[in-house]
Amino acid sequence: MSGTLPPRKPSDPLAVPAAPLAPPAGRSRAALGLAAAAARGRFALQCCGGCGAAQYPPRDLCHRCLGPDLVWRDVANGGTVLAMTTTRISADPYFRQHTPWRSGLVQLDCGPSAVAHLHRDVAGGERVRMRLHLDKSGQGVMLALPAVDTPDMDADPMLRQMTCDPRGRRVLVTDGRTAFGRAMAQTMLDAGAAQVFCGIADAWKPGPTPPGEAVDLDLTDTASVRRLAAEFGGRIDIVIDTALHIRPGGLLERGDIVRAREEMELAFFGPLRLAQALGPVLRGRAGDGTHAACAWVNILSIAALAPMPGYTTNAAAQAAALSLSTGLRAELRPLKVVTALVGPLDDAWHQAVPPPKVAPAQLAAAVLRALKGGREEIVVGDIAQDVMNRWIDNPATLARDLASG
Repeated sequence: MSGTLPPRKPSDPLAVPAAPLAPPAGRSRAALGLAAAAARGRFALQCCGGCGAAQYPPRDLCHRCLGPDLVWRDVANGGTVLAMTTTRISADPYFRQHTPWRSGLVQLDCGPSAVAHLHRDVAGGERVRMRLHLDKSGQGVMLALPAVDTPDMDADPMLRQMTCDPRGRRVLVTDGRTAFGRAMAQTMLDAGAAQVFCGIADAWKPGPTPPGEAVDLDLTDTASVRRLAAEFGGRIDIVIDTALHIRPGGLLERGDIVRAREEMELAFFGPLRLAQALGPVLRGRAGDGTHAACAWVNILSIAALAPMPGYTTNAAAQAAALSLSTGLRAELRPLKVVTALVGPLDDAWHQAVPPPKVAPAQLAAAVLRALKGGREEIVVGDIAQDVMNRWIDNPATLARDLASG
């Protein structure tokens, strides 16, 4: 059995901190499809359009018929362990820090055999569930899990390296004023987070008390952001930016840029300030063993992909925030940057929008699943999922369809 999660060790000011290392990142262009599938929580492989054969490892021509028509498709994720080994000494700096490391050969139900990382509760000859995960370098790798959940299986050090489970970690929720921020904080606490900090701007204003510990944080104020980073930066393992500022209004009907400036301040400049202040500290603590800093979550509107009627200027701010999130993903490695694209929220600013809308508990549960599953891209809500599907099919058609109302 995996055993329980070890407690966080007290910091030793005399110890040399573990470097935030990552495993080798070199991959072929074809293999990047594994990372794209892992980021969305899919188990997908290349499948030949001619003979239907599943491919592994990824390649440019079918291994059976040499056909070039290879399409990424979801496949059966079952398999059987054929052989296994344990690496105890490695020349690679990352794996030297994390030995012993288990790996093996798995016969996939969909056809090919694959070299995979093995969960600690997996034994030779057993049936396993296969997952694609993003490793610390951001590349897709295969991980074999027990066919049936085992007690405390999430405590496996290998799985902790590839996921961002809040259990035992300390979380910052940037806006504890809103129902969505409070639900997020409570969900993290219920999931076993060691501590949750909830940002409160203008603490003198009356409002509900958020779960966890309230801290002064105003993302529109550079001094406030820097004070938070100086006081709490070394104690934060996961950042969840819940400071959504979505207001209705088109380009022409507003008549000024005041609200557009507010939207850009919270959607783009706020996370930028926070990333510049906290990012280097979090990245430097990414090697802190079982309770390392591991994730940055940005919650954005699905309007970032295409403007929705009545929320045009907000869509521009969200598009800028999406671009920031994508750039941050590269600069914060080996941390994971999770982008959550949500549909219309069930709040006061979407009263005129008909259901279905995203409730606070629904969004918090989706973010928790993404963290525990090691995903970097999630879509929350039926409307958001519909927009995403249409965007994947044809972005130009989606934009014109939404513009027509």
